[in-house]
Amino acid sequence: MSVWLELIVGYSLTVLVEAPILLLALSPTHPLWRKWFAALWLNGCSYPIVVLVLPAWTGGWYVWVAETFAPVFECLLFAGLFPEGRNRRDMAAIVGANLASFACGELLFGVLRLGGVR
Repeated sequence: MSVWLELIVGYSLTVLVEAPILLLALSPTHPLWRKWFAALWLNGCSYPIVVLVLPAWTGGWYVWVAETFAPVFECLLFAGLFPEGRNRRDMAAIVGANLASFACGELLFGVLRLGGVR
């Protein structure tokens, strides 16, 4: 799969996994539009860096760096844009959504690798 196709497919799958979690877990003080925006925007900012930049910079540490970078970066973006979102619940929601998408990616691509697809 080309890196650009991987970027599009990976971003779409990430949003599919993370959006429901963010919709449910972000503080109820945030309107629904903001929760949807967060699902699209946070991943839109972090995912290209994770896919296009970090593999070349991190070598064998890629998974550790990428899976630490994404939630920290997204928490900082969210708290910076929505100061009322600087609370433990919202940060935990963002970290939880990232953990869920990582786990789903490992399951999906792990199964594909075992089946000889990748």
